[in-house]
Amino acid sequence: MPAIDQSDDAVLARLAASKEADGTPFLAPHHVAAANRLAKLVERSRLSPRVTMSYDASRIGRGGGNGVGDASDSAADARQRLNKLATLLPVDCWGVVFDVCGLGKGLQLIETERRWPRRSAKLVLRIGLEQLAGIMGLSVQATGLDGGKQTGWLGERLPLIAEERVG
Repeated sequence: MPAIDQSDDAVLARLAASKEADGTPFLAPHHVAAANRLAKLVERSRLSPRVTMSYDASRIGRGGGNGVGDASDSAADARQRLNKLATLLPVDCWGVVFDVCGLGKGLQLIETERRWPRRSAKLVLRIGLEQLAGIMGLSVQATGLDGGKQTGWLGERLPLIAEERVG
């Protein structure tokens, strides 16, 4: 199972550890992997607001500081990828997935903000993570084009130790 980032207020950790009636985890490993990838993408995009004051002299006198012109190439690329993901997922699914994975909001807060019934956000989160995992090419089981057959540029593997010829 992929490692779960604990920075999201343990929402994903709790859901991955909780079991359904049949004993399967509520969030499968590919859901957790998709959530971790999205969290890293949001972090790289530098969209989260600053919490502390910056005393950097190069920032004094500038505008908002979070616009596209202020972003590095990596952050701009991450923002474009987030925008593309937002267009591929349903609006409610994207909103819940982004709030939990990107902003670290709790499910109860999301349900309160949207006036949803209790426990509905966790179902929308799982649906959104399933679709996000599909977009990212993640599934329950690893599959490949040749069923995991490894190919290389050599026809056969060379011996590690050359044999000495006696002759």
